[in-house]
Amino acid sequence: MAVPPDIKAEITALLARKDGAALRRALAPWLAEDLAPHLADLPVEQLAMLFRVGPPELVATTFAYVPLEVQKRLLKLLSQDQAAELLNSLPPDDRTAFLNELPLDLAMQMLALLSPAERQVAQALLAYPEHSVGRMMTLDYVAVRPEWSVREALDYIREHGYDRETLNVIFVVDTSGRLIDDVRVRRLLLSPLDRPVRELLDGNYARLRPTDDREHALELFRQFDRVALPVTDESERLIGIITVDDMLDVAAEEATEDIQKLGGTEALDEPYLTITLGRIVRKRASWLVVLFFGEMLTATAMAYFEDEIAKAVVLALFVPLVISSGGNAGSQAATLVIRALALGEFHVRDWWRVMRRELAVGVLLGLVLGSIGFLRIALWSAVSDVYGPHWLGVAGTVGCALVGVVLWGSLTGSMLPLVLKRFGLDPATSSAPFVATLVDVTGLVIYFSVALVLLRGTLL
Repeated sequence: MAVPPDIKAEITALLARKDGAALRRALAPWLAEDLAPHLADLPVEQLAMLFRVGPPELVATTFAYVPLEVQKRLLKLLSQDQAAELLNSLPPDDRTAFLNELPLDLAMQMLALLSPAERQVAQALLAYPEHSVGRMMTLDYVAVRPEWSVREALDYIREHGYDRETLNVIFVVDTSGRLIDDVRVRRLLLSPLDRPVRELLDGNYARLRPTDDREHALELFRQFDRVALPVTDESERLIGIITVDDMLDVAAEEATEDIQKLGGTEALDEPYLTITLGRIVRKRASWLVVLFFGEMLTATAMAYFEDEIAKAVVLALFVPLVISSGGNAGSQAATLVIRALALGEFHVRDWWRVMRRELAVGVLLGLVLGSIGFLRIALWSAVSDVYGPHWLGVAGTVGCALVGVVLWGSLTGSMLPLVLKRFGLDPATSSAPFVATLVDVTGLVIYFSVALVLLRGTLL
């Protein structure tokens, strides 16, 4: 049932009047999942009051939508008993994500507020490596036995499924808890009640290990198009599940991290407006310094060809044009290859196919830009003598150099992410500015080498 647009205004008015009884009556008809997104952006003082008088399920669901800094402030406004009730009612995966963002001393204080059973669960999940599947899994799932009838399975789901993370997929385990298969609840609903569950199984399922990286989990979700995947230990016993809502968050985080790296900065790890000035400077300065030293090599290359520039000053006019074209082509190739790798469109072993394609693309793009550069010089020379009597040699030099530089930029931009991936590094580290800087230096060498060949005996 859709939440009416005025429900938030009604709840805000009740919170302002501090009318707890009326507030509970207003909240009663609505599901927590429907209300939570509308309530998460309330002022923190009103949220604190809502959390004091609201139903535990709504409180826990709304808390998951609230930004981290607001979550911290909320807990400070609640009494110790209220904070303990909130933390104990949070789903294990949401609680682990929250505790993971806290300083160690504060996280230990929060753990102390949990009940013994919930504390054991939280400590077990926090023991897994950061960014692993174990940190993200929830223990709120439903598992049935293969020898049960459909009627028995549905009765069990009705009895134990109310507060579970998802009921779209039901997992089937043996007497020792080992995963046998999973079955969509639709199949149970549409099957005869006396049919055994084992007859509904097809053996087509995927599973994760708690130590798997979350990027691997994301790949499996894309591959199998599931709303939930099981997590098993070394003995194949079912110990938790990962749900698609968590994977949507991971996909957004991974995409954000890659985009930030492609822009030539370290991943910020927190929202732009909340990260401290010192941290954002450090994250941006590191790459800027590396790129700055890289550009120093450009000056070194220019100095190496100082005699050629002195003899033919006209060549210096086209340095920005030539090297920027190579850098732009490299940035394009790097961006396309990094994204294709992230989407699983090809793998590192397909490097030759990528190189072969970029060889063709680089030559064609170089010919396009080289032709434009050649025509530009030819047209200007028809109405002006700015390029002197040897304009044809200059035009040929620029045109040929553009073919070489754009080809080199395309190859560098496409191969560098694959090399990094091959050595287990993040391909996004070969950011567009880094590729552009690298191609700038080599582009100068290509440009002046072509000039030495084509202009020897005339300008040089």
